[in-house]
Parts: sequence; C-alpha cells; structure tokens
Amino acid sequence: MTEGPLSGVAVSPGRARGPVVRVPDQPGVPPGGPEPGDLAAEAARIAPAARAVATVLEARADRTTGEASTILLTAAAMASDPALVGNAERLVTQQHLPAARAVHEAAGGFAEALVAAGGYLAERVRDVHDVRDRIVAELLGDDPPGVPAFDEPSVLVARDLAPADTAALDPAAVLALVTEEGGPTSHTAILARSLGIPAVVAVRGLLDLDADALDVDGDSGTVRVADPAAPVVTARTGEPSGWDGRGGTSDGHRVAIMANIGTAAEARSAAEAGAEGIGLFRTEVCYLDASSEPSVEGQRAAYAEVLTSFHGKPVVVRTLDAGADKPLPFLGQAAEPNPALGVRGLRVAFDRPDLLDRQLQAIAGAAADSGAEVSVMAPMVATADEAAWFAARARAAGIARVGVMIEIPAAALSARAILDAVDFVSVGTNDLAQYTFAADRQLGAVAALNDPWQPGLLRLIGMVGEAARAAGKPAGVCGEAATDPLLAAVLVGLGMSSVSMNAAAVSAVGTRLAGVSRAACVTTAQAVLGADDARSARAAATAGLT
Repeated sequence: MTEGPLSGVAVSPGRARGPVVRVPDQPGVPPGGPEPGDLAAEAARIAPAARAVATVLEARADRTTGEASTILLTAAAMASDPALVGNAERLVTQQHLPAARAVHEAAGGFAEALVAAGGYLAERVRDVHDVRDRIVAELLGDDPPGVPAFDEPSVLVARDLAPADTAALDPAAVLALVTEEGGPTSHTAILARSLGIPAVVAVRGLLDLDADALDVDGDSGTVRVADPAAPVVTARTGEPSGWDGRGGTSDGHRVAIMANIGTAAEARSAAEAGAEGIGLFRTEVCYLDASSEPSVEGQRAAYAEVLTSFHGKPVVVRTLDAGADKPLPFLGQAAEPNPALGVRGLRVAFDRPDLLDRQLQAIAGAAADSGAEVSVMAPMVATADEAAWFAARARAAGIARVGVMIEIPAAALSARAILDAVDFVSVGTNDLAQYTFAADRQLGAVAALNDPWQPGLLRLIGMVGEAARAAGKPAGVCGEAATDPLLAAVLVGLGMSSVSMNAAAVSAVGTRLAGVSRAACVTTAQAVLGADDARSARAAATAGLT
C-alpha cells in the first residue's frame, strides 16, 4: 500500500496531525425485491420517512448559523420535496419496487438532471445522494449514513463528505478533513473554510493509504503518514477579528466585499454575514422546477423576494445561464456532441432574444419592487460584439448598469474591447479555469488543474485587471477563488475592485484585506505571477502577505 506523502488541492488553510477516523462510503443500492404485497401501503411509507429525515436536518440547522444553516435547510427541503416523494411513490405503485429502492432510483433521476446542468448545480449532486441515503436508511431501519462517533480529536478521511455532515462538524473535535474526491468549489471546501478546519481534497490514492495517523497541511495540500504516538498538532490559520464591515485595504483602498447567492435563503445568510452587496445572483435557480418558461410576473416576484434582503445596496443579477449542458425543458434544444462548448448562457438568447427580453423586463421590475441597486450581467460572453448586443438589450429594458462575465479565455484576451461596450466585468474563475486548462471542474482526477492558484489562470485575471484600469471601469471576481482570504488579497493586487463569495467567507476575506496594504497586494501579485505552479504561487503569496 501507498505510504505517502500524497498531494491534493488545499482548500482550507492550517496544519494538523492526529489519529484517523474513516468515514464509511455511501451505502450500496438497496434490493429491488421482493415485490411488496401491498403496493399502496408500501408507497405510503415514503412520505413519513422523508419527513423524518427533513426534521432531523432542520434540527441541525437550528443549531448552526450562516452558510451551514442554509445548507442544512436546503438539504431538508430536498428530503421533503413533493416531486422526489411523488416520483418514488409512483415507482412503487407502477413498477412494484420496494420503497427503499424506489427512493434510490427517484433520487438518481434528480442527480442526473443536476449533472447535466453542470457548474454550480452539478456540485450539488452530493447533497442529493446524501438525502437519498438518509431516506433509504430510515425506510430500512438502518443507522443514517455519516460521520461515525469518535472519542478524541481526529483527522476525518473520506471519499467525500456530505454537506449536511460537514455543516454539523465540531471544529474542536475535527483536526482536519481529507477527501479523495471533491474539488475547490465543493461544499466540503466551503464549509471547512467557514469552520476554520484545515482541509485537503482530491487526494488521489488517499483511501489506499495505510495509516492510523496523518499529518495534513491545508496550505500546501500535502498529506503524510504520521506516527500514531506523536503528539496531536493543531495550527489553524485563523484571521484576526474586528472587521468593521467596510471592504478595503489597510491604507484605505476600497474593495467591495460581495456575496454569491441563488435563493432568498442564501441572500438572507449573506446579509447576516455582512456582505456589502450581491456580486452574483444566479437566476437559473428560479427556473429549475419549471416545465414551461415562467411568466414575467412570476419571475419578477421570485427575483424581488431574493433582492429584498439588499434594499438600497448593489446587486448584480446574472441572466439565465442555461443551455444544452444545463437543460431546461422549455428551451427545446437539440442534443450536442460537446455541450460545454455549445449553445449555453448568452448564446441561447441569440436565437431566442424574446426569452432574454422578458427576463430583463422582470429584473427591472424586481429592482423597482425591492429597492435594490440592480445591475445585470450576461454569462458565457466570448467577444466584444456579443457584449455590445447584450448591453443594448439590457439598457433598452431600463437597466442602466450592464456588465458581462469573463469566463472564457477569449473574453479575458479581449477584455479591453469588451469594456468599451459595458460598464463592468466580473471574472468567473470556476469556468475560466476549466476552459483554460481543459479540465472538467466536476472531475476529481483533474481537480489540481482547477486550483485557483494556478499561475496561468491568475495571469489571465491580471490581463483583465490591466484592461479595467485602462478603461477606468471596475472588474471583480465572483468565482470560488475569492473565498480564499489570501488569494483575495492577490486578486486585489491584480486589479480587482470587488470580490464576491459564499456568505461563510465574507468576514474572513474582509478581515484579511483590512490587514494588508494595497501596495503589498500589488507587489505580492507580481511575485505570484512569476510562479511556475500553484504550490509555488501560494508560497509566494504567503511570504509576501504574512
């Protein structure tokens, strides 16, 4: 067996050494037989089991706050989703499956839809699997899946961790998290950072590692076998408290600290966390259950519910980011051989401008209803002509401030021309990384290429920053790169005037930026751009800013 050291993607800083607790893999597929004797009675077992799981998750949410509470409440809503329960019940009555197998298959259909959706939504598949396994365990009378009980502070080792389990972890008991799968944008990564637990993900060969104790470096992404008799070590990289809620560097350079959201619950969490505004409102979340295009009035009401939490504050609304790899039934698109490179994002609107115009009308109405200072931006823009086309339609709808996403390398290379057509740009580092490195952001085997510390990615962001300075217009980052406080300081040095992130990271990023000067950010950013790899880039930033 491998004895290490192993390398993965560092997603939460700090170092720890201690005994290992292994989290069991997901349970297998429940049996498809024997056929239930009373189909109606068997189907009737599903809803109470789902409600029991939801109740447990809701109780966990009540004991947490912020991002953790939001994730647990989302999982609870998944568990009691009438569509999931209804589909499972039909599989019992129509296909004569036992309830547990019916739930497993019904949840599989939901998971496949999320995988097809790609991006942020595909990253939520682990949530669906966890809810599925909890309902199945309830139906079978088994213990629910999750982290086993342990008596001493330990390093948790898993193939992957369910978000509901991660959200409920006690930072005093968990020394570090290490997973074989997952990536820098997974819920495990997000929650580990919010809890201050060192974490390394995408550690290939981890589960073959024969070790009773591990040494985990959440700064370098290294995992080593440790002597079980050695003392337990915890060296967490905590940020000093005292951020006053106004984003900026220690010498007064203003940097807006914003949040990424998709639902009203996430907006409330962002407001509670102290976000100065919303840098990315993912409107496609409002379309997920729609079999037909929502009406302008329905969209307006849904958006206004989200925007209300930021009355009088800036909110950037991204128009529908859907297409062949994020299928919505009412779009009626044909299959494509490579949908990630096909008709998605703004490209959908080129053939369906009426769809975009109705959404823009709804956004303008929601802005008036909520009192938020609303801007819009388009996803998947590749050229300056596309940016100008979108800007014209948005301004015609009465929206004064218009921007676009920079998530295609061509857009970064053409940032100066694009900024001539719009008022601002926002870098989506998750997609920009996967397109730059030809590395699927959902695939653990190439997760290291999607590490936001990759110098190639940072050089593209630097080009965008230079273009923004030349144009005298703002450029921000709304990808997962902004959640790392150290990297956020580097992004400021690269010319970003705002950083937008999940709610859990807001305070830590604000605190970090308040403790460094803009000059230090700029000098360090230049050193980072000269690095040869992600690990060297992080080391250069650590040397320059700590």
